[in-house]
Amino acid sequence: MKNHHLTKQAIEHKKAKQHAKGKDGLMWWQVSLIGIGSIIGAGFFLGTGLSIQLAGPSVLIGYLIAGVTTYFVFSALAEMSVNDPESGSFRAYAKKAFGHSMGFVSGWMYWLSGILIMSSEIVALSTFSQFWFPNVPLWIFSVVFAALGFGINLFGVKNFGKIESLFAVIKLSTLVAFIVFGALFLFGIVSPAESGVMTQTGISEFFPNGFRGLWSAMIFIFFSFGGIAVVGVASAELKNKKDIPKAGTLLLLILVSVYVAGLFFVLYMVDWSVINESESPFVTSLSAFAIPYLDSVFNAVIMSAAFSTMVGALFSITHIMVSLAEDGDAPHKLKRKNERGVALRSLFLTAIGVGVSILFLFLLPDTMYEYVTTSAGVMLILNWAIILASHLKLQKTYKGNADSFHTFGYPFTSYLGIFLIGVAITGALLHEMERIGLFISLGMIVVIFVCYRFVGDGSRV
Repeated sequence: MKNHHLTKQAIEHKKAKQHAKGKDGLMWWQVSLIGIGSIIGAGFFLGTGLSIQLAGPSVLIGYLIAGVTTYFVFSALAEMSVNDPESGSFRAYAKKAFGHSMGFVSGWMYWLSGILIMSSEIVALSTFSQFWFPNVPLWIFSVVFAALGFGINLFGVKNFGKIESLFAVIKLSTLVAFIVFGALFLFGIVSPAESGVMTQTGISEFFPNGFRGLWSAMIFIFFSFGGIAVVGVASAELKNKKDIPKAGTLLLLILVSVYVAGLFFVLYMVDWSVINESESPFVTSLSAFAIPYLDSVFNAVIMSAAFSTMVGALFSITHIMVSLAEDGDAPHKLKRKNERGVALRSLFLTAIGVGVSILFLFLLPDTMYEYVTTSAGVMLILNWAIILASHLKLQKTYKGNADSFHTFGYPFTSYLGIFLIGVAITGALLHEMERIGLFISLGMIVVIFVCYRFVGDGSRV
């Protein structure tokens, strides 16, 4: 769900520029680039440490599987968005397909996963900061970054989407630069220092922890593709709806290529066993080279990108709550905004959620990132499953529109997508820390269902 409203802002900004040029709608490649920026985040720059720790080099296979599944979700949501445009996005389709209860549950899962994603971004930023200040506790950095994020949002900045577009270029350029550096090492143009974290070069055993290791890592791998749902909605803004397959294909090809190539060079440059979630795998691999400040510069760049994502995530979470309130799925008071356009009550509620996560970071500094990322990943891809299930239910109503976009491979792609999502979620049961995160997310979903029993169809909210 990453940066839902930021992506909408970026789309509106692009549409305005197109209109100024006398053109209507977005080109397919513009939607692809907006999507790439909305998906790449700290979940990849740091979260890959968790997946590599579990799966070793076989994590590369996991990213290919997740990329295919992501394309299925994109296609399903794109077909619904083009044939039946709805302001409520996939929440509206869940409500149409399965009734108000599913729309309510899907919306609140979306908000809670947003809280968890922002918490993971804050923990990631704090972890990146510890690269320079290893003796400062994570929770202190978290308080500082959270305070900065809330401060910026309180000012009611209007153009987050444009700012995030800039940092999207930075994130993608940083990964491309790392891949180029890895290629230079592969061909012997640069060499590592004599000592450091590098114990061997090249990829040795592909499945060091067996298939079970890859299976348990899938939830973290899927988490790296978190913004795809927004891009499916963005497809409705394409100038030519027949270009949707091209937009989705380009997006996933670039994303999977950059992800897999980047991780291949990480695993080629440094032994997988020294990688963990205590710092970015990219920084770990660069630390082995005797190039002054190279690892620090890379760390600073991904920190700047992660901070923009964190601020944008807070902006999006607050607006999600406003959207829930406008739809009658949350108290109406939460949609009120001040003269700067800031929904203070929604922002305050979000602050409570983030504050709770920082409290647990203080109590569980060594395991909190794994808990939060697992919980966020589970709720994120459960919403993907709801999208695919809604598509299965609603797709037959679009058959009369022969000129519009229709998903290739229906219904098999939707069924296969749901199956692969189930595989990723059940994989969390294989690892103790992930299991706790899974139970946390399932507990939250139970609470949402219980709450729905009290608010009914929204009339009592």
